[in-house]
Amino acid sequence: MPILSYECKNCGNKFEELVKWHGEAVPCPKCGAACERVWSGAVYSATGKPAKNCSGKCSECSGCK
Repeated sequence: MPILSYECKNCGNKFEELVKWHGEAVPCPKCGAACERVWSGAVYSATGKPAKNCSGKCSECSGCK
């Protein structure tokens, strides 16, 4: 289970959350509003090599090449 970073667009709270899967909806612990994942750092493919032109949002991608 990954630990991911989130930011609440309602109150601005930034926090990390242990989730079961990357697409899981996460509510803000302060106000309860839906949060967006914060994408930071380098993104790597399953081979360990840097992925080219990768946004880090795997749900919007056709896969690392």
